[in-house]
Amino acid sequence: MRSTLPVVLVAAMLCLPACEQGQSSPKDTSTETALSSAADKPFVAGGKINLDLDGGGYEIKASADNHIRVAVSTNVDVGVAIDGNHADVKVKDTPHSNFRAIVEVPSAADIIVRLKAGELKMDAITGNKDVESFAGNVRIAVGDPNDYASVDAAVKAGDLDASPFGGSKSGLLQDFTWSGKGKYTLRAHLGAGNLVLGK
Repeated sequence: MRSTLPVVLVAAMLCLPACEQGQSSPKDTSTETALSSAADKPFVAGGKINLDLDGGGYEIKASADNHIRVAVSTNVDVGVAIDGNHADVKVKDTPHSNFRAIVEVPSAADIIVRLKAGELKMDAITGNKDVESFAGNVRIAVGDPNDYASVDAAVKAGDLDASPFGGSKSGLLQDFTWSGKGKYTLRAHLGAGNLVLGK
């Protein structure tokens, strides 16, 4: 039976330029329309947050308090459901281009991100991290590398930069693993694009 992996990789690589052209960097807000608040709910420090994100440009930032806040560039379906120390954040029905959002979470939290495609930047959040995206660019600030027990990063087509952990690769089917003496785990898998684990 013929492998479908080359077809998947080609499709992902073709999708990447469209995703990159269609999404603006979530950090560059000076020349674009200001984001408007779509959700603001109190949470707890050290909880678990699942983020299910439709395509777009996202920035995940540490809040000054224990709140979950979502600000968006245009009116979309945003939901935040909280049950004790567990939260589900969903952003759905985003437009095909120029959608941006900033998601604020407590500075200490376990974060799970499932992004369809686009740009993702995550500031240093203390806790476990599990991030997946089909295509685009993902940058995760890891903070102190000594805080981690394990790192599992992979890119099917593109660049993988895990400099804080001593790794850097590019090309097809790149993966990187690392073990340390910390307490947190970091998993980041990307289809096509650039994955950066930085400080």
